[in-house]
Amino acid sequence: MRIPAWSQSLKAQPTDLVDAIKARRGGTLINLDHTLLWSEPVARGWNVFLKEVRTGLGTSRKLREIGICTVALLTGAHYEYHHHAPDFLAAGGTQAELDALARVVQGDARQPVTDPDLDEQSRLVIQYAAQMTQDVHIQDALFESLKQHFDTTEIVELTTAIATYNMVARLLLALKVTPES
Repeated sequence: MRIPAWSQSLKAQPTDLVDAIKARRGGTLINLDHTLLWSEPVARGWNVFLKEVRTGLGTSRKLREIGICTVALLTGAHYEYHHHAPDFLAAGGTQAELDALARVVQGDARQPVTDPDLDEQSRLVIQYAAQMTQDVHIQDALFESLKQHFDTTEIVELTTAIATYNMVARLLLALKVTPES
């Protein structure tokens, strides 16, 4: 990492904050937490917001995770992919779908995705994530396709998950946060 890993001895943080982050993580802090805890407001807000994006949304977790994995691969955020590829599999995704995603992002994933190992909704989410990540602007034709497959709430939630993990990727890459050993 480009900055020292946070610890209480380097910068004291409220116990309730550290405990809340540990609770969300299953008892331990990860390298991303050791970055965010340098700022109490950032760590506190991140913990609440990301908890909702990860576990509070009603839209398909599998589709959210394939969008997040798309962001990770396109930005080179290996830390993000390291944490979210297993979540994609746990949400019902398959290794064949992850392999297809890797193939797709080697080309231009902003264009219609046609890989037969991906279902139609996954193809749309990958293309949407690619346009959001690489172009920021979304082609009207793609958005019309999204509206045919997802309701408004699902579109807002998918968009939020993809946008959020673009933010995460940029923080990880700027500070060179690496996966845990």
